[in-house]
Amino acid sequence: MGNLRANRVAEQMKKELGDILGRKIKDPRVGFVTVTDVEVSGDLQLATVYISVLGDDDKKKDTLQGLLKARGFIRSEIGQRIRLRKTPELTFEFDDSVAYGNRIEHLLADLNQRDH
Repeated sequence: MGNLRANRVAEQMKKELGDILGRKIKDPRVGFVTVTDVEVSGDLQLATVYISVLGDDDKKKDTLQGLLKARGFIRSEIGQRIRLRKTPELTFEFDDSVAYGNRIEHLLADLNQRDH
């Protein structure tokens, strides 16, 4: 039962984080960020936010620094929007699944060209 609640909280957080990052964060280091997933622990104390950033490695590093600097603000915004006894601690990680999928697609396209 706790797992179902954690999943619902994670989905709500994902929605709210997308809005907060798109509209409320004014840090120039935080560019085009997409929240791809949120995982919340069963006790609702920790939340891992998976993000995708458009740009090179320097842009990704700058974006992560901006998000870490704004972590307290983001957490307080989530606390106001989602009624929980305690707002989860946020950690940000890059979601490499898109790049991984693109690489597999590219490899499959190369294999198809070799066959023809």
